[in-house]
Amino acid sequence: MNILGFGDNVVDRFVDRGIDYPGGNCVNVAVYARRLGLDAAYLGVFGDDDLGAFLRAAVAAQGVAVERSVVRHGESGVSTLHVRDGDRVFLGYNGGGVTVREPLVLDDALLAYAASFSLVHSSVYSHTESELPRLAAAGPLVSFDLSDDEEFRSPAYLDRVCPHLDLALLSCSDLDDAATRRLLEAVVARGARMVLATRGLAGATVYDGRTLVTAPARPADTRTMADTMGCGDAFLAGFAVSLLHDGWSRRDPPSRPSLERALRHGAQAAHDQCFVEAAFGHGRPTTALGRGRAQEVRPVTGFRHAD
Repeated sequence: MNILGFGDNVVDRFVDRGIDYPGGNCVNVAVYARRLGLDAAYLGVFGDDDLGAFLRAAVAAQGVAVERSVVRHGESGVSTLHVRDGDRVFLGYNGGGVTVREPLVLDDALLAYAASFSLVHSSVYSHTESELPRLAAAGPLVSFDLSDDEEFRSPAYLDRVCPHLDLALLSCSDLDDAATRRLLEAVVARGARMVLATRGLAGATVYDGRTLVTAPARPADTRTMADTMGCGDAFLAGFAVSLLHDGWSRRDPPSRPSLERALRHGAQAAHDQCFVEAAFGHGRPTTALGRGRAQEVRPVTGFRHAD
């Protein structure tokens, strides 16, 4: 069993700490899968600036293979944020830099490489939508983070991506129970084989068109937690790794007990992530060199990681 993160990487700049940390949805899922005992790799584009070198080294230091990723001329993605009462609050984003402006296109060799993994994970912030049909047809399970932005819940967008997804992830802290269920049903109706909604302290729900299972969150002690960065990504990793251990495949979809177990593992992983600085530590002080070409960030408009 192994997992590939395919898509975004980003520097998470905590302005209150004066520290830059490595992150990004696809990077995080790969790192968390590796920490849970699976082989993992990251496939994407790093900028050729100082921040890009920092990101690549930090991901590799976690035991995640990065050899098939490429380095391109351009700035790295940077999100700026601070922590308030334990929760991370996003302040700005520079658009993702060269990583999302010139995303990796899967040639035959890279497609064969991706197909060697049990699960390939990507996201709306990776600009990989055009690669999903060939990726799904190549054989691996495909998971995809739909985040919480309304533009990624439109019928047109869901019709574009859902038919190629074995697992869709939604951040639904902004929705009540009834609205969450309607959205889950819409995602499955448009082609996704399974959808997972995380709702922060309200727990999580998974639906596969037949079975709906809900589980509570595992609250963390706010007096000792570091921050909530990466908790949704950790939940997804814990959930997916549990399903893979239970033999999840397209021919063998998860049973209700398997889904219940996976939700418990996801909740535990999200709880444990609360005690890790940023996505996976490995921070360094923000310096003039570190700001480099990526220092221009704009106010955030809807961008944030999963709950």
